[in-house]
Amino acid sequence: MEETPLVKGELIFERACISDKEMIHELELKGYGELEQEKLFLKPFESLYLLFADKLILRKGKKQINFDDLLSIYQKNDSETLTKFLIYRDLRTRGYVVKDGFGFGSDFRVYERGQFGEKAAKFLIFGLNEGQQEKMGSLQKKIEQITQMGKEPVIAVIERRGEVIYYKINRMNFYENKSRMEDVIEL
Repeated sequence: MEETPLVKGELIFERACISDKEMIHELELKGYGELEQEKLFLKPFESLYLLFADKLILRKGKKQINFDDLLSIYQKNDSETLTKFLIYRDLRTRGYVVKDGFGFGSDFRVYERGQFGEKAAKFLIFGLNEGQQEKMGSLQKKIEQITQMGKEPVIAVIERRGEVIYYKINRMNFYENKSRMEDVIEL
């Protein structure tokens, strides 16, 4: 994991908040959180990642919140929390800066290594759990929208063991094979 200092945060309305100005600066440089009213608020997957990596001490009042506590808090609002965390953790440990996606069904924007803050995100990633079904029309629409933006669409599939496999995908066309269908109907 990259060298991230130990950060102290507070859980406010189910959001991890960092108030220390030095820590805010350090985390922002590494692509963490969103600045609001001079405080840095971490996304759920960012908070979970920093807790998992023992880089965050999170409190709610006087109680210290651990990884499992925070995961169950976040899963009440978003059943995909664990999936997002697994993808985020995998990408971060590979050295990528990862930010929240912006529409099109994407979960994350991913910057090429060393490009955060200099260039726009190159990849838009959306996660699927192994066995989860996705309609081809919906998938095709997402791919078209993402490629029109000049980004590369990637599907991250979470295997049952928690391993993440990435599939870079391109625009696809499906044509109805009428002659083949007529042969089938005649049988």
